[in-house]
Amino acid sequence: MDLSELRNSIDGIDAQIVNLLKNRYEFVRQVGEYKKARNAPISVPEREALLMQKLEKLNNGVLPKEALYSIYREIISCGLLLEGNIRVAYLGPPGTWSHQAALKQFGHSVELIPEPNFADIFDAVSRGKANYGVVPVENSTEGAVTAVMDLFVQSPLKICSQIHLRIRNGLISSAPKDRITTIYSHPQILGQTRNWLHRHYPEADIVATTSSTKAAQIAKEHAGDGAAALASPLCAELFGLELLAEDIQDNCNNTTRFAIIGKQETQPTGNDRTSILFQINHKPGTLVKVLDIFRRYNIDLTRIESRPSKVVNWEYVFHVDIVGHSREEPLLSALKEVEQNCSILKTIGSYPNVDTI
Repeated sequence: MDLSELRNSIDGIDAQIVNLLKNRYEFVRQVGEYKKARNAPISVPEREALLMQKLEKLNNGVLPKEALYSIYREIISCGLLLEGNIRVAYLGPPGTWSHQAALKQFGHSVELIPEPNFADIFDAVSRGKANYGVVPVENSTEGAVTAVMDLFVQSPLKICSQIHLRIRNGLISSAPKDRITTIYSHPQILGQTRNWLHRHYPEADIVATTSSTKAAQIAKEHAGDGAAALASPLCAELFGLELLAEDIQDNCNNTTRFAIIGKQETQPTGNDRTSILFQINHKPGTLVKVLDIFRRYNIDLTRIESRPSKVVNWEYVFHVDIVGHSREEPLLSALKEVEQNCSILKTIGSYPNVDTI
């Protein structure tokens, strides 16, 4: 075939794709009506996780996985809009890593609501202002996001799904690189770039801000005073700043795990993760006994953290991530035994142990 024939063939396939999408969205619309009549949740993470597994098998490695992910992320996003639209709260303003995590999970067709802090995200979802919230729970360099952990103690919200987002921080400013005197960013990002800052700007003043986007805004407004920000390349683009240095995180595999919080409980998929928190009874050896229960049931604990209860001095709440779903064995039986040794046991959520689309 010559070039024009090849292009004609592609045009024909494009027409087929559009017609298939139109057919798909007609069924999506009917699904939306079914869910609305039964007051069922619009977003179903377990369904999306299983769909991605099927698509990977159909693809058979031909398309890059990330490309397939991106295509269907937007197809699903448009479907969510047609089913009834959803609102998603995230740590704003636009341009933050939380904003980018929300886009990765929900695409560009849903309504994204920026909130000034994590507590407001939880509140927005609890009050129905938003259907879901996106919050960071841990970073591969800095560990747990304790402010979010503490909010789960009193909140009735559940983790519905998770997102892993590679964090690639950059130094952005309108000032020349050698005239930077003050660097702004969110505390988590400052921690992720601590060694880089020490090597390259040991004399600079380091100032924490509520978000990386706020830092970019300050850098824009005070560029004449030598202000710069640590933020994403997207922030540089949004504020018209220059990307002076990129990929400056101390760990080249720097990744943040975000949780999608909502009011629904996710059904088992066969590859799930459960997050719980508990406070033990005051008896010698109780913590060892609780942990031994998981050992006896051959259950893998992937993370355990302790936080002050903030009610009684020197009392702690333990946050644990577990392989398995709380409604399935052996975890179902194990949690019943654990509960007998705890003054508080709360399942924060069981959700697919993979990124969903």
